[in-house]
Amino acid sequence: GADVFMADFEDSTAPTWNNLLEGHRSLIGAVRRTLTHVDPESGKSYRLNARVATLMVRPRGLHLPERHVKLQGRPIPGTLLDFGLFFFHNARELLRRGSGPYFYLPKLESHLEARIWNRIFAHAQRALGVPQGSVRATCLVETLPAAFEMDEILYELREHSAGLNCGRWDYIFSMIKARRHDPQAVLPDRSQVTMEQPCMRAYTQLTVRTCHRRGAHAIGGMAAQIPIRNHPEASAAALARVRADKRREVADGHDGTWVAHPGLVPVAREMFEAVLEGSNQLGRGREDVSFGAEDLLRVPEGTRTEEGLRLNLRVGVQYLEAWLSGIGCVPLDHLMEDAATAEISRTQIWHWLRHGATLDDGRRVTRELVTTLLDQEMERIATEIGRERVASGRFEQAIELFLRVATTPELEEFLTLPAYDVLCAIHDPTIARSPEPPVTRR
Repeated sequence: GADVFMADFEDSTAPTWNNLLEGHRSLIGAVRRTLTHVDPESGKSYRLNARVATLMVRPRGLHLPERHVKLQGRPIPGTLLDFGLFFFHNARELLRRGSGPYFYLPKLESHLEARIWNRIFAHAQRALGVPQGSVRATCLVETLPAAFEMDEILYELREHSAGLNCGRWDYIFSMIKARRHDPQAVLPDRSQVTMEQPCMRAYTQLTVRTCHRRGAHAIGGMAAQIPIRNHPEASAAALARVRADKRREVADGHDGTWVAHPGLVPVAREMFEAVLEGSNQLGRGREDVSFGAEDLLRVPEGTRTEEGLRLNLRVGVQYLEAWLSGIGCVPLDHLMEDAATAEISRTQIWHWLRHGATLDDGRRVTRELVTTLLDQEMERIATEIGRERVASGRFEQAIELFLRVATTPELEEFLTLPAYDVLCAIHDPTIARSPEPPVTRR
């Protein structure tokens, strides 16, 4: 199995109150090895093995609110709830068992946010009487601004750092968002923005070089493929893509990697164990590569196609419908999709509309074209999953919200902010309607 399991309260969780509490209840059981599950359909019972993977927890980003917990009448950042509950209930128990409270930190955009996290860690350790330095955190480099501050982020978290991780999907989203007003930075189809693009090569190799200069681990990106049952040829092709991806990562000097599905763990292990002589590649400083701002900002080459636009619409709406239904991690077209890929979908459509991008057949991307293709894709979805399923689901709300954020004059910073309003209205309308006091300034 895997060496590490990441419990995710961020992009693969729809933050309903029930989901959050059930998640923390499960983590308390996992830490104490008491977690069990009985499948209600088969009656099969599951329990943890004697030897388990090291547990890491990814809280929500600093930007996401939690309306169920308020300070002075205003929602606290959801990340403080996620971190605080896990740390309070499990830090001492983890240390007693020879492990510790380990975290993945998402969406950082600057060293100042890393500084905030370092202060949170130091305060929490003092408050619970836990030795300073017990917390270890890996920061996801998944925003374009963070790629320019990797040294500074590692420095700010030097007392608690476990390294950096390449969060490729959110990074592509951030590439679009950070350069939203630049007509020269319009990307091709998302499927063409691969890790072989020069700007992505610069980003990942710079991460390895920066980490290894500081003695920190550099973790590769997530393979989103999932095994395809009953389709041997398609499954073999998917596994071949994973092998190529992980072979590139280990050749670049990464010390570890992610996969979305446990069925891919053996494939990733095979690629890394064929090269690694120890547990990491910290000895490879990658002084042979050097990158500047122009390398990180180089626009990926490729074309914009109708199928690429259709894919963005199809994935965006289907994922958002699942998210509003309380499901944050969704298999679509044999890929495990989370909020990051939905962000790419709606942001790319917005960018194409904003700058009047043209498709490879010469047509300009307009709101009319977007709505026409969405209607056709909804017909396709209804055929695939059934009209009753469409009618009984959250598709109407998902379509309205997706079109709003994809066509609004000003780009929404995060899809999950307006989506959280709708999620609360669906699952906890009392919280959704509760007024907040005005902000007072002194």
